[in-house]
Parts: sequence; C-alpha cells; structure tokens
Amino acid sequence: MNLIGKLRCLFSSGGAAVSIEQAALRDAHALAQLHRASFHRGWDPIEFEQLLSDRSVLAHRLRKGRNIIGFIVSRMAADEAEILSVAIVAGQRGRGLSRDLVRTHLGYLAGHGIKTVFLEVEENNRPARALYDRAGFRVVGRRERYYKGDDGTELNAIVMRRDLS
Repeated sequence: MNLIGKLRCLFSSGGAAVSIEQAALRDAHALAQLHRASFHRGWDPIEFEQLLSDRSVLAHRLRKGRNIIGFIVSRMAADEAEILSVAIVAGQRGRGLSRDLVRTHLGYLAGHGIKTVFLEVEENNRPARALYDRAGFRVVGRRERYYKGDDGTELNAIVMRRDLS
C-alpha cells in the first residue's frame, strides 16, 4: 500500500461510503472547525496549516461523501509518535468510525517505522478512554490539572502508550 495514497471506501455508514484519506493543507479550515466544535480550546486554521505543512506530522481525514466528519493528527520523532488530536463530528459519534480511523492511522504510523505511540486524554473523557483501551493503549502516567474546562475547571490528563512492534 502506498503510504501517501488514499485508502478509499473502507466501510459504509448510514448508506454513504466513508473514506479515510491523508489530510491536505486545503483541509485546514474544515479541521479547525471540527476541532473547535469538539474541544475546550479549539485550534485555529493557522495551527492546522502549520501542522499539515510539517513533514514530521501525519494526519488523516475521515470523509463521508464530500464532508470531512473526522480527523486524527500525530507528530513523529525517531521511532515514536504522539497522537495530538482525534475528533469526529458530534452527529457521527458512537458508530465505530473513530475505531477505524485510529486503527488505520496506527497502521500508517507503523509503516513509517514508528514503534511506540503516546497520547494524552482528559481523565473523565470516558468514550475516548474506551476507544484507546480497545485500540491497545495502556495508561502509563497522569498529569494533574493539564486541561482547562469551559468553566475554567482544571482537569487531569491520562498519558497512554501503545507499542506497535
């Protein structure tokens, strides 16, 4: 499989084909909108443009028809990577799409020679923690007051790790 090519029509969701493709610079605005709708502090289009222009970053978009309904972004260094963000549009959550997105992305990371993947997730984000548990990630640490909630509440992060080799 060509690492920079498209992986098309992996599955069907609600009658429409869903595809996972490498994200491109032209996706920065759509990814920023989705990120803003999904997290306490959303990234702006310039942050996504910088990420998508960085050769050490691997990003995939999840499309349903012409609409981007999800994404995953990782930064690679040597034989390790850190998943920076994963998001699925609210109306599409709970359908297994994030599972397929993460699984595909991990395969691409392995193809880039990545042996270990890390991520941080808000401690009380049960759906995300369940997703990462099912994907083979294990808790390796905790960061006190790492995130801020919409109301200013300080939230803890869980650090997770998965070995790909």
